[in-house]
Amino acid sequence: MAEGPVIRRLDDPDLPWQRVKAQRNADGTESSVWEKWFAFRADPPYLSLYARYDGGMVVRRHGHRSPHVVFVLDGEILVGDEVCGAGTHIELPSGEQFGPLVAGEAGCALFEVMLGDPRSWSDDPDAFAEACSARGVTPLPDPEIDFPDWLADLRGQWLDSLGATGKPGG
Repeated sequence: MAEGPVIRRLDDPDLPWQRVKAQRNADGTESSVWEKWFAFRADPPYLSLYARYDGGMVVRRHGHRSPHVVFVLDGEILVGDEVCGAGTHIELPSGEQFGPLVAGEAGCALFEVMLGDPRSWSDDPDAFAEACSARGVTPLPDPEIDFPDWLADLRGQWLDSLGATGKPGG
């Protein structure tokens, strides 16, 4: 039986901000990635979220185990060598990577949708280390987040269950 539309708002008190990544900046302050998960479903698997990156936040070069769409709502983010400002649409096909991602000085806000398993993978720790080093950033341990019971947290892994190509199923 259909349940009808599910309507969520950014200020919904039942949608907490989750701190999903953190770093110590060169000046001793911390920056983070914050997310609100609007829809996180197991069947069929998908995730839609609103993300807020604090200024200067660096996220490793990575891909997801599904197609991934990102729309920049506010601010700017460096995706590899490409500056992506408000109004930029980024499509990441399954098995592809992007980044490292570096939020602009004022940070950025993104709307993201992952059409399948949303967990990330990466095979390029050197690119992340270089991006952090160039900015005097020290990655901090992944903050605890409230993953659904049906999904294991793989944020701390690089290749984990990926094939020899470094891509899902490869």
